[in-house]
Amino acid sequence: MQSLHVNGYDMPYLDVGQDNGRPPLVCVHGSLNDFRVWGCVLGPLTQRHRLIAVSLRHFFPEQWDGVGDTYSIAQHVNDVIAFIERLDLGPVDLMGHSRGGHICFRVAQRRPDLLRRLILAEPGGELDASLDPDYVGGPSPLLARFTASAEKIAAGDVDGGLAVFVDTLEGAGTWPRLPAMVKQNLRDNAYTLIGQVRDNRPPFSKADAESIRMPTLFILGARTKGLLPKVLHALAAHVPYSKTAIIPNATHPMFEQAPQKYSELVLDFLAS
Repeated sequence: MQSLHVNGYDMPYLDVGQDNGRPPLVCVHGSLNDFRVWGCVLGPLTQRHRLIAVSLRHFFPEQWDGVGDTYSIAQHVNDVIAFIERLDLGPVDLMGHSRGGHICFRVAQRRPDLLRRLILAEPGGELDASLDPDYVGGPSPLLARFTASAEKIAAGDVDGGLAVFVDTLEGAGTWPRLPAMVKQNLRDNAYTLIGQVRDNRPPFSKADAESIRMPTLFILGARTKGLLPKVLHALAAHVPYSKTAIIPNATHPMFEQAPQKYSELVLDFLAS
């Protein structure tokens, strides 16, 4: 593990593999995760690429208590931009999953000069009226569930709060079936959910999607339910130079469930 001092914060990261003359692949994790989440695909991806996996502000290895106002989408976007600038390696390939996909999307909007290609694995977020004919305004339909999860965690019931979060995304009864290591990684980052429910992240618009000008790969788990597939398809329909890949029999944690297939899609896209 290494770190770069970025915007007043020591940002931890893993740097694995050789560049082989190719741009590095910078990886941004999603909610309740950290740089360790990419472990299943480190081997295949680093055979051909240098991979730099960051842990965002307040995630593991930091043990955050959920107090303060320095956890937000805006802060994390600023941090990733500054991190790529500090690497000083030229344009990079950028990959994000879930909430990390939202962050990478916003980085691509603001600083396209820093990126060569963009990979978004089920980016998290909501759609505005320009992309969703059923838009009614107001808070995200998931916010109430995630707030209930955060309240349990803040009260000390970490596993109870995480069960609410995981079951919301993956279906009732998922939490007890998770492997022990996955559960522990989620526990290590549980208090970040307290910050996340205050994110106030802006919804995606048609103009946002049309502003992404670099080649972009969207990756979807074929069995993912709920809002995530709707968001992905709406964005992919309006990002000019995009393609969509679907991983059979996979849900939201797709690169943990199908690491070889996921890696093949990423490597083929980066080489094309």
